Amino acid sequence: MRKIVYLLLLLTAIAGLQACTDDTIGASLIDTRTALVQDSDFTIVGASVRTHRLQARTSTQLLGVIKSSGYGTLSSQVVTEFMPSTMIDTMGVTADMLDSCQLVLRIPQNGFTGDETTPMVMSVYRLNKSLPSPMFSDFDPTGYYTASDLLGTASYSPQSATAAYDTQNAQSSVEYLESYVPMPVSLAREIFNEFKQHPATFNTPTEFAKFFPGIFIANSFGSGRMMNFCNTEFKVFYRKHTTTDAGADSIAEGQQRVYMAASPESLSNNILQLQIDPEVEQRVADGQAIVMAPAGYEVRIHLPVQDIIDHFKQGVAGDQGMINSVTLTIPAEDVSTGNSIAPPKNLLMVKTSKKDQFIAGDSLTNSKDSFYAVYDSSNKCYKFTGLRAYILDILNNQDGIATADDTDITITPVDVTTYTTAATYYSSASTIVTKIAPMVSAPAITRLRLDKAVISITYNRQLVM
Repeated sequence: MRKIVYLLLLLTAIAGLQACTDDTIGASLIDTRTALVQDSDFTIVGASVRTHRLQARTSTQLLGVIKSSGYGTLSSQVVTEFMPSTMIDTMGVTADMLDSCQLVLRIPQNGFTGDETTPMVMSVYRLNKSLPSPMFSDFDPTGYYTASDLLGTASYSPQSATAAYDTQNAQSSVEYLESYVPMPVSLAREIFNEFKQHPATFNTPTEFAKFFPGIFIANSFGSGRMMNFCNTEFKVFYRKHTTTDAGADSIAEGQQRVYMAASPESLSNNILQLQIDPEVEQRVADGQAIVMAPAGYEVRIHLPVQDIIDHFKQGVAGDQGMINSVTLTIPAEDVSTGNSIAPPKNLLMVKTSKKDQFIAGDSLTNSKDSFYAVYDSSNKCYKFTGLRAYILDILNNQDGIATADDTDITITPVDVTTYTTAATYYSSASTIVTKIAPMVSAPAITRLRLDKAVISITYNRQLVM
C-alpha cells in the first residue's frame, strides 16, 4: 500500500534588486511541492531452519531438565572457565586461616522456567584439562573430568535460594537469588597458595585456566525446571590477624572471591540437548515460521531489498528524494506449551553470510548488516527499525543493485546483555548494549507471522514547480 501526502510550501526568494525608484522591487516566487510517501506494498517469505548447535561464549549458565508439550524436552549442563581475582587478601592471612569455600550461583528474580518446587540436585566437578576453543552447545565433556574430580553437590531451586542485591550495578535495588554449593576448603587453600607463589597466574583468564581449567556443572537429579544462573563465583571465608587501635592483637573475619569469567577472553558454554515436540516439527513442515531457543529453530527470509529500492526510485521519478525510515514489523503468535514458555525476548536479524562471523566475533548490531528487535508483548510483534542505513548503503555503494547476499537474511533468538550507567548531575541514566549472543537464558518459542509482516519505507519527494 502506498500513501502520499502533499505538503505545499511557498518559498520566496529575492531574485535581484533594482535602483531606488518608484518601481516595484523585483522578486520571484518558487512553488515547491513536497510529497511525504509511505510505501508498504512488499511481501516477506521465509522458512524455519533447524539449529542443531550454537556457538555461545556467555556468562549465562542454563541448568536443568524440562519437558513441555508444544515445545519438547530440553536439558542443559555447563562447563566454564573463571575470571581470576587480582585482589586476594594476603596481609596477615595464611592458607590455614581459610575456613571454608562455596560456589555461589546467582539468578535474577523469576529467572527460571517450570516448577519451582520440584527437587533437583547439581553436581560440580573440577575440569582436569583446558577447554577447547571454539566450543559449541553439543560439546561432550567426557574426558575432561572423572568421578574423583567431584567438588560438591547441592539441591537447587528458587525456593531454597537466598535473596541478594547486586551492589555493583547502578540499579542496586535489583534483587537476585543465590544458590550455594559447599566446596572443599583445600581448593581455596590451593588457589591462595598459587596467588602468593605465582601471582602472574592471575593476570589473565588464559593463564589462570592453565592452573585451574574450570568446572563442569551437571544436573544429577530431578527434572521439571530450567534455571538461568547469570553469575557464578567462588567465595572464600577466612580469618586474619589484625591490630586494634590500642595495639592489641585481634582476629578479623573476611571473604574473597574468584569471579566467573565474563570477558571475551573467557569461555563459558552450555551443553544443550533438545528433542523437539513432533507437533512443533509438524508446524514447521506445514510452512509455519517457528523460532525456538535454545538450539531449536531460526527463520531465513528473503528480504525484498530490490523491490524497496525500485519503489523508491519509481516514487521519486527523477525528482529529489530522501528516505526517512525503513522498518520491518513481524507479528508473533503464541505457541501453546505446557509450561507457558514465552516468545524470545530479542531477535537478531543478520545477513545469513555474516551470521557465524557475527556470533564468533562478539559483535554488536551496526544497522548495516545486522539489527535486533525487542519483543513487544502489548502488540505481540517484533519491530526492526534500523533498516534505513542498510538500504542507503546499497543505494550509495552498489548503485542501488541488491545482490542475493543482501536479500538472504537470518532471524534468530538472542540474549542481549546491557549495562546501566548511573544518573549524574550532568546526565541521566543510560543503558548500553555490551554483548549479543545466541539465546541460552531460557527456553522460548513463537510463530512469526511472515504472511502479516509489514515493511514500510517513508520518504520525501520534492518537486520544484
